[in-house]
Amino acid sequence: MEPKIDHIGIAVNSIEEAIKLYRDLLHVEKSAEEILEDRGIKVTFLYIKDVRIELMEPMREDSEISNFLKKRGEGFHHIAYQVDNIKMVMENAKKMGYKTLSDEPNRGAGGSLVFFLHPKFANGILTEFVEYRK
Repeated sequence: MEPKIDHIGIAVNSIEEAIKLYRDLLHVEKSAEEILEDRGIKVTFLYIKDVRIELMEPMREDSEISNFLKKRGEGFHHIAYQVDNIKMVMENAKKMGYKTLSDEPNRGAGGSLVFFLHPKFANGILTEFVEYRK
């Protein structure tokens, strides 16, 4: 499989408040919410044609998006690319000198494995790679 854009991540203070824009203007409903306890976030996805938008809400003060929201407020957080072999992509990224935000892939939404590249190594964009388990 060739890599493809998996989703666009948006940090929000409240999924319930943020969903109003999509529901009221675009008539789009959210998927079931999922809590990623180890990452301290609650997520839901919106499906707009072939594009998935992930809304992420912090569940605690030390979650991975709490500081983002404090510094920048709500908005664009990351872009995610789906790959077949996340461990190989991560290994190659490290060999090429890219800084990853973790040493190993972590659990993501929907039972996926994920890792992020530091924005300084990706044109200022927080970049996520996602592999779905088969």
